[in-house]
Amino acid sequence: MAARARAALDGRDFVIPDDIKTLALSTLRHRVLLSPAAEIEGRTTDETLAAIIEQTAAPR
Repeated sequence: MAARARAALDGRDFVIPDDIKTLALSTLRHRVLLSPAAEIEGRTTDETLAAIIEQTAAPR
């Protein structure tokens, strides 16, 4: 829904991959729990999600 709203605010009636990438961090942040090992290593939820988002290719 957030991506559809963003697309509408940009004057589009369709969602593009950039809409998803822009909103992914803020919409997923509260759903991800890092393992204790990751926390000890100093990783953060934002860094982990950003890495996943960066590595995920947009569909064609």
